[in-house]
Amino acid sequence: MRPSRYLIALVLILAAVTVFVSVWWRDMGYPLLGLWAGLAALTAADLVMSIVSSRMTIEFDLPRQGFVGHTAALTIGISPQKGALPHNIDIRLDLAPELVVGESRLPGAPADAGEKQAKAVLDLRLTRRGQYAVHELWLKWPSRLKLLDIIARMPVGQEIAVLPDISPVLSGAIKTQILPLEAGQKDLRLRGEGSEFHQLREFANGMDPRSIDWKRSARMRSLVVREMRAERNHQVILCVDSGRLMAEQLGGFTKLDRAINAALAMCWGAGLAGDLVGFYSFDSRPRLFVPALPGRSAFPRLQTVCAGLRYETQESNHTLGLTHLSGRLKRRSLIVIFSDFVDSITAELMIENIQVLARHHFIVYVALRDPMLQKLVEPEEISMDAVARSVAARQILQERRAVMEKLGRLGVLCLDSTPEALTSDLIARYIEIKSREMI
Repeated sequence: MRPSRYLIALVLILAAVTVFVSVWWRDMGYPLLGLWAGLAALTAADLVMSIVSSRMTIEFDLPRQGFVGHTAALTIGISPQKGALPHNIDIRLDLAPELVVGESRLPGAPADAGEKQAKAVLDLRLTRRGQYAVHELWLKWPSRLKLLDIIARMPVGQEIAVLPDISPVLSGAIKTQILPLEAGQKDLRLRGEGSEFHQLREFANGMDPRSIDWKRSARMRSLVVREMRAERNHQVILCVDSGRLMAEQLGGFTKLDRAINAALAMCWGAGLAGDLVGFYSFDSRPRLFVPALPGRSAFPRLQTVCAGLRYETQESNHTLGLTHLSGRLKRRSLIVIFSDFVDSITAELMIENIQVLARHHFIVYVALRDPMLQKLVEPEEISMDAVARSVAARQILQERRAVMEKLGRLGVLCLDSTPEALTSDLIARYIEIKSREMI
């Protein structure tokens, strides 16, 4: 409870009147005391009426889990124990800083008090993975005579587990992209250009004569062709750099979370395409290594592992991390590296170690491009500060382009994507790799 602005205004006015009257009419002390006593009694009566009529029951409903980057709805139901609800209830939440929420206001009860229950829905924006709690709820509403602001604190004790975003998997978007690898036009092309034997077929007009199997044709005394298809059961390793640079916020949440979301989508897509998927993470030293399993079997395990991946504050050691990965792999693999760099100088060690990996494996390097850099290159207003920022942003983009071109010359497939398009771009590159049998 605290005095409202109306009570403070009344006290200030009455204080000014008291000072003025005491200076000019000294025999008016008793009437002034009466005014002060009347204001105190009125405030006390307002407090008693408000407390008696404001007893209420509050219920909370919060989902047990949500996806990072999405919102979770916290529903608050308020029911009075007697009478009607107070008007203009303000709500504040005491919660973990990783849960971002704006204020909400309950609509006041109607004059006839026919509706005796109110609900408020607060959207909590989930910005980081982990287990977070909503601790307490604060309510504030004016008293009957608006002389006081009644404040109530109530424990909530609700928790929500923030998990990596797998909404593209649940929506079927990944399956829609991968499906052409199994049926349709791409499958027909892969059957003729693949490296794995599929079946023998009788030769028909329009078929490529180079696909005729002459030995079997001689035995069967009719022309037959060898039909090939794309090789399956490739080994795909998702390598995530969890160092300091990946903890940077980009578009509302961290680069690490965006990389994990794309890695899980890639795991599901590779599983649909029949490949084996493993996981590896490193920062200043190697962290987690999950051996390659069939994609659909690997997905739940990788989802659990990624949900517990910590945000590190140490610099990434690409030499130690990538050398350790190279020693763990026994067969040629498709390695998707999610990492980042500041400039061409700090990227030198990363380039050298990726070059070593590229001798025995096919590498896809994935980096996230900040859309704000492109806006800074072409400022809307011309000023000295804007020009300086434009020059710095242009230099950063040029160095990123130089690093990507150097990796490309080493045979590395580079993907420098925006945060919103990362998942779809990565799946498209994977389909291209499978179609061209680049592994």
